[in-house]
Amino acid sequence: MEILELQTEDRNGPIHIAFRGELDLSTVGKVQDELRRVEASAPAVVVLDLSKLTFLDSTGLRCLVTADERARDEGRRVVIVRGPEAVQRVFSITRLEERLEMVDDASAVD
Repeated sequence: MEILELQTEDRNGPIHIAFRGELDLSTVGKVQDELRRVEASAPAVVVLDLSKLTFLDSTGLRCLVTADERARDEGRRVVIVRGPEAVQRVFSITRLEERLEMVDDASAVD
């Protein structure tokens, strides 16, 4: 099994990227490549589903924040589906959960 698996699908509008595994220094390049690929089609909404993510370090966090900044600059939205407690703790400690659009479930994204 890979350290990080990404599954991307177009859900009739929003592009949904599901993360499974660990997002850290060793896997962030894979995420950046996938985000660039998805962003090239300029979707209005990109959903980053962290519900199956088991680990997130500062490098991975920065990748997500940068994706959100690019989206805002281009008039798009990034919506993050909350991850398990260990992942959410990183957002809480950095207070980024107050700045990023976060939901409990992808079905909540309009």
